[in-house]
Amino acid sequence: MPPKSDEVAIVMVRTVGGEAPAMSTLAPKLGPLGMSPKKVGDDVMKATKGWKGLKVTCKLFIQNRQCTVEVVPSAASLIIQALKEPVRNRKTEKNIIHNGNLTLNDVYGVARAMRERSLAKQFSGTVKEILGTCQSIGCTVEGQPPHDLIQQIREGSLQTPEE
Repeated sequence: MPPKSDEVAIVMVRTVGGEAPAMSTLAPKLGPLGMSPKKVGDDVMKATKGWKGLKVTCKLFIQNRQCTVEVVPSAASLIIQALKEPVRNRKTEKNIIHNGNLTLNDVYGVARAMRERSLAKQFSGTVKEILGTCQSIGCTVEGQPPHDLIQQIREGSLQTPEE
């Protein structure tokens, strides 16, 4: 039985930007809510056009059998988007190396976007989380390995903004 008209159901789906999620993952989540997986897949595809080729999480708000989609990108997705890499064909290009270079302002921008979901008490902790993600992706920041910048923040020789 579908939920009452004033209730909002929230469904989380992880998908590749610009592509419809697999119907096999949508159907069990949306069937009890009385929604068509095909229609919701099209809505997700439209909402994730800006994230083409990157894996993003989508939050689906379903009320009165109407679906609204909110894209919730991960830190890695934000960093890869900040690297401005060309769209790749996921089927043929595997094990890609992200060896670009970011500026500290790019890192601060990603940290501001991730701040509300971060577990750090201070903004410098969020910046260190983002620099750790940069290290795992394989890119450099200001021409240096990200771990060197983390060490500079710990020592106090590199000051981060308050927010």
